[in-house]
Amino acid sequence: MTTLSDIRDAVDAAAAPRRPSTWRRLARNPSVMAGGVILLVMLAIALVAPLLGTIGPSRIDPISRNKTPGTEITMRADDGTRVLRTAWMGTDSLGRDVYSRVIYGTRVSLAVGVAATIVSVSIGLAVGLLAGYLRWLDAVAMRFMDGMMAIPGILLAIALVSLWGAGLLTVILAVAVPEIPRVVRLVRSLVLTIREEPYVEAAVALGTPMPLVLVRHVMPNTVAPLIVQATFICASAILVEALLSFLGIGIPPEIPTWGNIMAEGRALFRVFPHNILFPGIFLSLTVLAINVIGDGLRDTLDPRMSKRI
Repeated sequence: MTTLSDIRDAVDAAAAPRRPSTWRRLARNPSVMAGGVILLVMLAIALVAPLLGTIGPSRIDPISRNKTPGTEITMRADDGTRVLRTAWMGTDSLGRDVYSRVIYGTRVSLAVGVAATIVSVSIGLAVGLLAGYLRWLDAVAMRFMDGMMAIPGILLAIALVSLWGAGLLTVILAVAVPEIPRVVRLVRSLVLTIREEPYVEAAVALGTPMPLVLVRHVMPNTVAPLIVQATFICASAILVEALLSFLGIGIPPEIPTWGNIMAEGRALFRVFPHNILFPGIFLSLTVLAINVIGDGLRDTLDPRMSKRI
């Protein structure tokens, strides 16, 4: 039987203002919108790089070496004819077009960031779920992760690249491995709280298999913090890849990346700064956009922060 109290509660619930959805709260954050626009532009550049590039990124033209941005140069086409074109970002010491190399480098740098994020989050999520749920595994796994975190991430990445050899796959793994302990610690701390919740205890009492408990009841509650952590890992991975390439131990020089372009232009930086300036701008904007999006997601998905939005 419906009581007066029930009717009053129903009326109050209907009259209460609805909280805006997650997408609407994100749309109200101007920094997130600005970061999202920049990131979408970078993704579009990476997808249509062959259409935007004026010439092959690895094509060498000794006659056009070290041209300043905006210089009109004449290059030999594939059929042997000479073609007049504008070097929008200048050329490097080998006569390669910096604009085309930066455009194509967007593909590689973003691919490394996304791939390293997927690898580190996938492994860290699996280990963190098991370590947080199984008490006997917790001590062993976390001591191993503490040992990995004791080594600076960049030194561990350099050691792994030196051990496995330079290459795209090697750089992805070398960048991802130092991030795994951070993901493990985050997931494990969440699982330690979630496993004590009544709905998890009820599922265990009903005889639900452990894998099903983890996948159906525990893992969904770790998604929001993981998404935020993934954005910061992606930004860090792009920076570490650029640093490894800048040091000459990352992706081979024949593959254009922002780090490789800056590494090849550092010798003549005082005379021709455009070789470092333009890839540096693309790198900075991309990392800034990802970090801003991560901050916005944290403020929106965290219940304590979202009350202020």
